[in-house]
Amino acid sequence: MSFRKLFVVTAAVAALGVAAGAAFAQTAQQKAMIDAAKARGAVGEQADGYLGFRVPISDTDLTEAVQVTNEARRQAYARSAEVAGPGATTEAAAVRMFQTQLLPRISTGQWYRNAQGQWVQR
Repeated sequence: MSFRKLFVVTAAVAALGVAAGAAFAQTAQQKAMIDAAKARGAVGEQADGYLGFRVPISDTDLTEAVQVTNEARRQAYARSAEVAGPGATTEAAAVRMFQTQLLPRISTGQWYRNAQGQWVQR
């Protein structure tokens, strides 16, 4: 197995751990709030691997839920980069997670921010 294939496999396994880590960082209520906000188009996944607000929000509970989730993701991406070894970055791990795990899970009608910074509806 080439180094590149080994790196990709390792990154994919680490990405699965990232998804699990982010899920455990938030409460069930926070997850439900985020899911509802995604369904109505207020919150979406971003190409940088984090959640973002598509529209201005004044709901402090939702803002906190997004912040908790994003912090858990940041920590998980950092662990993933550490496992990947020298030269790997938190940012690269986050982008890889978006491309391999988050983007495929975005439901029809939901929004995401692409790498060019544009909000796109699936």
